[in-house]
Amino acid sequence: MAYRKLGRTSAQRKAMLRDLTTDLIISERIETTEARAKELRSVVEKMITLGKRGDLHARRQAAAFLRNEVASTVEVEGKDGKTKEKPVYAVQKLFSDVAPRYSERQGGYTRIMKIGPRRGDGAPMVIIELV
Repeated sequence: MAYRKLGRTSAQRKAMLRDLTTDLIISERIETTEARAKELRSVVEKMITLGKRGDLHARRQAAAFLRNEVASTVEVEGKDGKTKEKPVYAVQKLFSDVAPRYSERQGGYTRIMKIGPRRGDGAPMVIIELV
């Protein structure tokens, strides 16, 4: 098999990878176990490749996979002259901020750094971040 099962059913595994991918795109750096990070790397690289394509079909594919979470807020001036805070979602951040950074790069968008074992069970922990 070409993937790790991570001790979960397929639905649980997909949900976990969706959550981790969304969190990595939003915060650009997360701490997790080594096995999860190695599996997460392939999913995130596919999402960034979709972001680099940038067409409507790629945007819909990314929106179908990523969680609908707010990445940040932007102040926008309304019609009445008042400023309002408008949410920026993970998909918008992927296509507007993250993917354009890697327009010249042909893959290898993530970095995994080992930080040692977890205190409770000794699982090898890593930090995965966008390069």
